[in-house]
Amino acid sequence: MKSRKKRELAPSFPRHPSIFYNDSARQSDRKFIFCFSPRLCFPLEKTPCREFPFYAVSVYLYGMKFRTEIRIAPLSVRIGYENRLLALGSCFAEHISGRLSGARFRITSNPSGILFNPLSLAATLESYAAQQEVVPEELGCRNGLWFHYGFHGAFSDGSQKMALSKMNLARRAGASALREADRVILTFGTAWVYELRSTGEIVANCHKQPAELFRRRRLTVEEIVARYDDLQAGPLAGKQVILTVSPVRHLGDGLPDNFLSKATLRLAIDEICRRHADTTYFPAYEILTDDLRDYRFYADDLVHPSQQAQRYIWELFTAATLTEEARRKLPQVEALTTAAGHRPLHPESDEYRRFCRKQLEIIESLPEIDLNREKEFFNQFL
Repeated sequence: MKSRKKRELAPSFPRHPSIFYNDSARQSDRKFIFCFSPRLCFPLEKTPCREFPFYAVSVYLYGMKFRTEIRIAPLSVRIGYENRLLALGSCFAEHISGRLSGARFRITSNPSGILFNPLSLAATLESYAAQQEVVPEELGCRNGLWFHYGFHGAFSDGSQKMALSKMNLARRAGASALREADRVILTFGTAWVYELRSTGEIVANCHKQPAELFRRRRLTVEEIVARYDDLQAGPLAGKQVILTVSPVRHLGDGLPDNFLSKATLRLAIDEICRRHADTTYFPAYEILTDDLRDYRFYADDLVHPSQQAQRYIWELFTAATLTEEARRKLPQVEALTTAAGHRPLHPESDEYRRFCRKQLEIIESLPEIDLNREKEFFNQFL
């Protein structure tokens, strides 16, 4: 008769008489040990039970889950260091593009400033494609500042000439980036728009003008999809596109209207992806609202994602969108940029010079990545 393998029992540790312990669970079934005094959850292999014998309670969890993790399959649109990228949209687009830029991907982000609604985003892309110059007749003036309804307030200026100069520089930068880009990342922030009552124009920014000048309404799914169809036939022709819905909450619209807005955007993107094979969706909105799903993952304003949430979304984004080669090189690039960001304590030492030479060797092994800033930094110590 075959001998049965002895069942593995819980490890022994000091016990408190008022606590119930379940020793019948197998080692493989026991996932965590909760410590009630520190109010922390520790993995079993790092349990502090021996250090905190009277505060620790072993709670064996049989495959229980306390959050819904989103499993994202690799997207059909992939990003590598050889690609040229253009990112447009809300402030969440700035977060992602900032991290891509920090990882030394070649990306241009929001040349005309942050854009929140899909139709203003489309109008901006069309202005880049047409290489339209901003003319004085397009500007408005209030409280001594010249502004444009298609640009962010950062481009406004007390001088009309200076405002025009800044806006046209941005247009030219956007036109160049669009022309060179083979990957485009578009982030839709809200379906609520403001139309000028006088012209029916949907503005990208109200520039704190009187409310009576505008009519507020919500875009329809059909409007968004139709405008995107036009973009695919024009400025986005031949380019691969990643669409996202910004997880940033627009509390100024009120929570019910914010949910209506996000639902409209999500439905529109679903239809867009069905129609266009070279367009795909990354679920940034779902990650924050369903996977993380907690106020501790929001910043102090309870609107924007916290730094921790941004890092988590970035990790999922890189896993889903980067090519295998780009994922392999990313840790090297991040290590180089981090090292170049530190001020050395003893730059004259032989040890640090050897370190700099080693970093320069790594840079030379990555010729397709723009690491000129890092190269210049390390060279100055040799």
